[in-house]
Amino acid sequence: MSTLDTTTTAHLDILRAAMAGADADATDANAVLPAGPADAVGGVPARIVAAPGSTAQAAALLRAAADLGLSVVFQGAGSRADWGNPPRRLDLLVQTRRLTGVVEHAAGDLIMVVRAGTRLADLRDVLAPAGQQLGLDDPLGGTVGGAVAVNGSGPRRMLYGTVRDLLIGVTLVRADGVVAHAGGKVVKNVAGYDLGKLVTGAYGTLGLVTECVFRLHPVPAARAYVRCRTGGAGVQGAERVGRLLATVLGAQLVPTALEVDAPPDGGHETVLLLEGTAAGVAGRAEVAAALLGTDAVRAEEAPPWWGRYPWQPGDTGLKLTAMLSGVPDLLAAARAAGDRHDVPIGVRGSAGTGVLYAGVPAAAPPDRVARIVEELRGAATEAGGHAVVLTAPDRVRDRVDLWGPVEGLELMRRVKARFDPDARLAPGRFVGGI
Repeated sequence: MSTLDTTTTAHLDILRAAMAGADADATDANAVLPAGPADAVGGVPARIVAAPGSTAQAAALLRAAADLGLSVVFQGAGSRADWGNPPRRLDLLVQTRRLTGVVEHAAGDLIMVVRAGTRLADLRDVLAPAGQQLGLDDPLGGTVGGAVAVNGSGPRRMLYGTVRDLLIGVTLVRADGVVAHAGGKVVKNVAGYDLGKLVTGAYGTLGLVTECVFRLHPVPAARAYVRCRTGGAGVQGAERVGRLLATVLGAQLVPTALEVDAPPDGGHETVLLLEGTAAGVAGRAEVAAALLGTDAVRAEEAPPWWGRYPWQPGDTGLKLTAMLSGVPDLLAAARAAGDRHDVPIGVRGSAGTGVLYAGVPAAAPPDRVARIVEELRGAATEAGGHAVVLTAPDRVRDRVDLWGPVEGLELMRRVKARFDPDARLAPGRFVGGI
């Protein structure tokens, strides 16, 4: 047996004992195992995989990992394991697959406490009997904790807000195993530091989220989609989309979502989601169709592309943001960059909030992709936003800075040092190698 195998075996025994001693009721024989071939993050293989069954076990696990000096990465469904930078090293992969279920549903207060490993899709059935919903979309079949880690939000963010807006409380296990609670089970809570907003979008670099408290919304009685296809490529097509957006937003129709799809083969489709009472939705849909012109049609179902990223596994995927007035310019810039470098680029996203996503095929030459990223980053900056590469093949990652320039990076480094002074949690995964 090699030295590595001996060390790993000893670590397995220590981690198992720590978890069993913390919460015997949540003990599982398969909760701590040697990592298998599929247990990797960003192509970096883990040595050990652990799945705590409670916050107490998670705290004991991270405390033992700290004593052993292990590097740790957290994982939910693994649907975004290729987002961000690969970790510099990975000793322990902590999965939240056993941290599932709703802890409390206070229907009268529109509040829910849920464990981080719960899939977002599973919450629909749980909340439906009370006529309530969590207003987060689920493009990749991920978990609650995963959505918090990357601040993932979809089309309905326009009305219901992002993860940061809906998250009102959090239970976090720090790198040293200390459990911290922030927020509470009331919609307005001003006591203490807003830890939930800090860890949202931090890619698991500050601690392990084990429970979340969310604000809920009633399920609408009716919904309708108003779809409008527009021709024209480049600047002309983007300008027409801009006029449609201005018309809809100026009409005060209170849309739940306002999405645009610009596929690589040309043209655009703008889709408006309206929700509310049956009579109210019908009236607003009629007004919206009249405003958008003869090309507009009402539909009961969303288009197939709705709420999906415009890329496939292995492609390069970017998140582009802009001021609302800059959305047409960003659409035009993406089409122009694709034409200039002879690479098909699809763009899709929330035109009503200025959050778009762009997909570049895996077959595109890496040097061209790097130039496209640089050009779109410049266009996003001019439009009042920024561009981040969420996922990309290794040959593209070698040529681009995934995050680009980020304001406040030194402050972020100081926060990281406070929460994880030994830099063992998801080392290197986040912006600036944090």
